[in-house]
Amino acid sequence: MDHRNHLAANMFSYIAALLGFLVLFYNPIIQFLTPGHPPIRRTPRPDLNLNLLALETTTNEANQTRQPCVPDSYSVHVFSREPLVLYIENFLAPDERAHLLEISDPIFEPATITHDGGGSTQLDSTVRDSEVALIPRTDPVMCIEDRARALQGWRDEVWIEKLRVQRYGPGGHYRHHFDWSSNRGGWGRVSSFMVWVDDGDGALRGGGTEFPLLKPRRDKRWCAFVECSGDEDAASSGVAFKPKPGNAVYWENFRSDGTARGYEETWHAGLPVTEGVKVGLNIWSCGRID
Repeated sequence: MDHRNHLAANMFSYIAALLGFLVLFYNPIIQFLTPGHPPIRRTPRPDLNLNLLALETTTNEANQTRQPCVPDSYSVHVFSREPLVLYIENFLAPDERAHLLEISDPIFEPATITHDGGGSTQLDSTVRDSEVALIPRTDPVMCIEDRARALQGWRDEVWIEKLRVQRYGPGGHYRHHFDWSSNRGGWGRVSSFMVWVDDGDGALRGGGTEFPLLKPRRDKRWCAFVECSGDEDAASSGVAFKPKPGNAVYWENFRSDGTARGYEETWHAGLPVTEGVKVGLNIWSCGRID
């Protein structure tokens, strides 16, 4: 009887794990199994959760109370055109990095994962082991939001989500995942920034952002920003961006061919931190999939 109960318990665990996997990756799996490229079946714009969006201020009074933003001084390198992946140097100024550390430190809490596009969350340190802070929209934070909108060309019906600072201690990681798993009816998380805020004055080891399906670049000048094997002719796949403070990587999640199909190349992970602490900033944009 004990043996049968043990087998039943194991079977239940396997089924529960399989169901969780299918719920989390339903859209990617359907995309890969569906033949052809059907056009987007668009639905009306869903109700927006204004509590999660960083909406622009539009009144003169509100804008007059804001401190002016310093001129942007970042530089952009095109890593990939399909999907569009940009590496951005100096996306954050040193003062902005210090401000993000200051406002996030008191409000960090354990990071969660979701299996249904955000409707419910749960803790699972085997998948995601980090702390997260949903930061207040101070003047410097709104300047960062403005910068992210401008880089994307002020897209119609696309909104910046409120910014989140992530902190990873030793062993901290985020297993491979898609940011576009929850697209619905022509709407979804259309783009992502991973911005590196702090590396503990150079004490950080590990903690890169890996895209295992993204085609690597052979030019050795990229080795300043990505991990290189030392043999540019070696057969390899995948890219791991180094967590250099102030810099960022930006990518678009969906194809621009009218199918609303996500790029499988955007499958990515936050690699484990082996020493020190990594602090990063997520900037996600949600809205209409063009």
